[in-house]
Amino acid sequence: EPFRDEPWYNQKTESERQRNLLLRALTDFLAFMVLFNYIIPVSMYVTVEMQKFLGSYFITWDEEMFDEDTGEGPLVNTSDLNEELGQVEYIFTDKTGTLTENNMEFKECCIEGHVYVPHAVCNGQVLPGAAGIDMIDSSPGAGAREREELFFRALCLCHTIQVKDDDDVDGPRKSPDGGKSCVYISSSPDEVALVEGVQRLGFTYLRLKDGYMEILNRENGVERFELLEILSFDSVRRRMSVIVKSVTGEIYLFCKGADSSIFPRVIEGKVDQIRARVERNAVEGLRTLCVAYKRLAPEEYDGICTLLQAAKVALQDREKKLAEAYEQIEKDLILLGATAVEDRLQEKAADTIEALQKAGIKVWVLTGDKMETAAATCYACRLFRRGTQLLELTTKRLEEQSLHDVLFELSKTVLRHSGSLTRDNFSGLSADLQDFGLIIDGAALSLVMKPREDGSGGNYRELFLEICRNCSAVLCCRMAPLQKAQIVKLIKLSKEHPITLAIGDGANDVSMILEAHVGIGVIGKEGRQAARNSDYAVPKFKHLKKMLLVHGHFYYIRISELVQYFFYKNVCFIFPQFLYQFF
Repeated sequence: EPFRDEPWYNQKTESERQRNLLLRALTDFLAFMVLFNYIIPVSMYVTVEMQKFLGSYFITWDEEMFDEDTGEGPLVNTSDLNEELGQVEYIFTDKTGTLTENNMEFKECCIEGHVYVPHAVCNGQVLPGAAGIDMIDSSPGAGAREREELFFRALCLCHTIQVKDDDDVDGPRKSPDGGKSCVYISSSPDEVALVEGVQRLGFTYLRLKDGYMEILNRENGVERFELLEILSFDSVRRRMSVIVKSVTGEIYLFCKGADSSIFPRVIEGKVDQIRARVERNAVEGLRTLCVAYKRLAPEEYDGICTLLQAAKVALQDREKKLAEAYEQIEKDLILLGATAVEDRLQEKAADTIEALQKAGIKVWVLTGDKMETAAATCYACRLFRRGTQLLELTTKRLEEQSLHDVLFELSKTVLRHSGSLTRDNFSGLSADLQDFGLIIDGAALSLVMKPREDGSGGNYRELFLEICRNCSAVLCCRMAPLQKAQIVKLIKLSKEHPITLAIGDGANDVSMILEAHVGIGVIGKEGRQAARNSDYAVPKFKHLKKMLLVHGHFYYIRISELVQYFFYKNVCFIFPQFLYQFF
């Protein structure tokens, strides 16, 4: 039958039947376009936006990310980046206040091999629950007692702390013992922790008045020492000393500093016992200091005075001459003991970093701190492990070699190992793989970022990036806030274009938080600057683990399933129509 393809309810008119074949092909084509355009999921945009917006509430509702102490929960400032949380490859974190709590605590001191723990011993009274600790009263002999008091005096006198009397405006809220409570202020929280620790052991530093330092001893008698000289701390010597004169006219030099700088200058004292204790504390991630002293005869002191005076008024090389003078004065010391102070890591910071590294994320720590302190923290939070080979790109090393040589040497070391093994071998966490940790400081970084002198266009960035890519962890110390952002930008724009995340707690981290793809602020002690400028804010560093490995992971899976489901739904919807057309 001629018109078999026309159903009875849709018969063509005569003019339609006579129409030109080309025209017919065109109208058919357009008709099919209208029918099949549904295969492009326009409605998906709306659904995805809704899903992201509603999904962002999952973080806010998570009770495990709520912090009981501060009463803070997580904040979500943007809902556009949810799935990027699950794709992060690099994490840049600040150290002080983000990884650590930013308050120091005096843990113990070791005098002549006897260990004292402030919580166990208070004013010579043994507190309950203090078994197994050498007590002050059980320390043998009068000589030891004398040494021990000397040690406490040394800690009370060898520092640069200011005392601020606590004047409460509203009413007489005195401390329970009736004495005025005072607040210690210092450029380094370590010193405050030490002086407060010794206060718990019975010696209180009162004030520095008219050149006399006053301390309150165990018998509540005030002792006065005339402060003659301060040989101030510097990062090369890594120690500081004071010279004081007691009321009886004896002149002492008290010196405290890092073990590496004190032990070589000691001639007597129980060096081995104390060194063992210091090493044990260092392994536990405590910040250790050693204390030594020597008695000076008046004529010796006069010699020292002339020496220092000459160095101080020198017009050329004053720094160098002072350093030499200090070198001569601080020798032939008698070792008294050592102290251990803890800047506590935030709870579960180490577990968090370990979990993130196992997930194949590279963690970089960017901090303004000294290299040693930062490295110790990195060991404590398991960023570096025992087996990690540390590579240094620091100012100290660049004084000996040119930047070019150092970089090539490092890249040779790194590539020799990674050349024989595949690169993505579980991000260098399998046991047989030598993993590297890189330490770089701000000055060295600015040299890397500078264009080359010889005008060869490029600079050392590529080489530096190559080294960084092969390191399982990188520590950048002595960083200026803008340098933090520079580093993030460098990685972000490298040729793999990885997704980066920055986490910090203070205003100095804002530039890096804004630079990274995802910025996370820690609602910490340093105000709200970071939390305000971030995409997400969490109360503690440990919440990062759940945010990335649980929430981020699920967001990523949800969004991919949603998109795939949309295409699947549309294909299912169109395909039967497509098959029907042939019929």
